[in-house]
Amino acid sequence: MPPRLEGPERAAALSTLAGWTEVEGRDAISKRFVFADFNVAFGWMSRVALLAEKMDHHPEWSNVYRTVDVTLSTHDAGGLSALDIAMARAMDAMAA
Repeated sequence: MPPRLEGPERAAALSTLAGWTEVEGRDAISKRFVFADFNVAFGWMSRVALLAEKMDHHPEWSNVYRTVDVTLSTHDAGGLSALDIAMARAMDAMAA
């Protein structure tokens, strides 16, 4: 189980993420991705899903047409971990 990010390590990790916000009332981060259309959004989700399987770390997400809302938290760690930061970076790179 990965350790939960706390203190300066957490602040440093979060400072490297653009557009991700902390979720009020839970130890998680979230971001809304907006794509050109449903096809692009679903293609991105498919690529992220393949990575999530390899990482054994799965996002909470929902998709409506061209919008994908994502929440990341490591349930085994009881909150935000390095896995969430790595997944957020990968999602951002895949969306670029």
